[in-house]
Amino acid sequence: MTPHVVEPDPQAGAAVKAADRAHVFHSWSAQGLIDPLAVAGAEGSYFWDYDGNRYLDFSSGLVYTNIGYQHPRVVAAIQEQAAKLATFAPAFAVDVRSEAARLIAERTPGDLDKIFFTNGGAEAVENAVRMARLHTGRTKVLSAYRSYHGATSTAINLTGDPRRWASDSGTAGVVRFWAPFLYRSPFYATTEAEECARALQHLEDTIAFEGPATIAAIILETVPGTAGIMIPPPGYLTGVREICDRYGIVFILDEVMAGFGRTGKWFASEHFDVVPDLMTFAKGVNSGYVPLGGVAINAEIAATFDKRPFPGGLTYSGHPLACAAAVATIQVMADEKVVENAAHIGENVLGPGLRELAERHPSVGEVRGMGVFWALDLVKNRETREPLVPYNAAGEANAPMAAFGAALKKNGLWPFINMNRTHAVPACNVTEAEAKEGLAALDAALSVADTHTV
Repeated sequence: MTPHVVEPDPQAGAAVKAADRAHVFHSWSAQGLIDPLAVAGAEGSYFWDYDGNRYLDFSSGLVYTNIGYQHPRVVAAIQEQAAKLATFAPAFAVDVRSEAARLIAERTPGDLDKIFFTNGGAEAVENAVRMARLHTGRTKVLSAYRSYHGATSTAINLTGDPRRWASDSGTAGVVRFWAPFLYRSPFYATTEAEECARALQHLEDTIAFEGPATIAAIILETVPGTAGIMIPPPGYLTGVREICDRYGIVFILDEVMAGFGRTGKWFASEHFDVVPDLMTFAKGVNSGYVPLGGVAINAEIAATFDKRPFPGGLTYSGHPLACAAAVATIQVMADEKVVENAAHIGENVLGPGLRELAERHPSVGEVRGMGVFWALDLVKNRETREPLVPYNAAGEANAPMAAFGAALKKNGLWPFINMNRTHAVPACNVTEAEAKEGLAALDAALSVADTHTV
């Protein structure tokens, strides 16, 4: 793709920002304390502002532009669908909706062959939990600390990070547990095998004390995303699968962020040889070009609703424009070997490059990831593993990470930063040259983080 020539237009940018500040209410923000960048355009792995500054997007939007911005085949598919049938109610059979479901079902593991479409990941989680509760006749759902499942009512209660706190009702039937994370082990483990065994025992104990017959589902992000990209140790997810089978608990894998090529496989579950009962997806299914999410459902749970109506639905479920974008995105990913590229970049460029940065920068405590799904855990002290900033830091307490982020932007890289971590999550079709450009920007900015180590 030929790089777009950025023509500065500060006056237009000022008008866009003024309208935003006057009328747009932003998520997760104190409205008077934010200063949103006015974006003039985007293409491939880059976007630019009205002042002519061009950024390599190492955040993929919110980890969803898996094929980059403005892919011509997907843009054309949306345009063609808009001319043919721009919208239609979800109760009807529509060709592009059926084709999107077929293409997704072809790629999901096991017998996850029925697809319930939603508008995004949070709604997918809401409906997956509803299905599990109705299927089992039970109410409780177990979820992990260090997780994120969405901002709707049930999804936010299932979430294990601080964004839950303001909306946590404490009455949603949610029980949280510790999933494995060897670098900051809650089980005092020293090896992956110990961490796996102790995490599984902790989950078994939690189930025993909560009452197995009260638990409808366990939900886990296959590879936790925003919470830190912690790769589960070998045997953990298959161990959870066995526990669920033993107690008749529905196993839900949340692949909203990890799915559709992000980890170098179509779905992250393929790395661990595990098949859930329900799988949620969104984001990368159509690179976020039109909002779309869904639940992939196995045969047993789908059969629960053969004669019994499923009490859930959405006006825009399987919206034709979103489904057209999904069909085109999946076809592009297959034709252009995007999933294979993500695996290659992770194995040969990002993984080695990030580990090399860790050797030279004392602020890097750990590098972890796969595909184009990586995190750097930044620390004050490698020996104590004290995070560079406190948990959920804000204001002055977060100054070291703010300075690090500012240095990245100054060097032309737009980061994904959460707490004491920076995530390297470019588009799945990022080139080797682009990935190396990102590594160079990280190298320069980590020198700023290093000044805060002891």
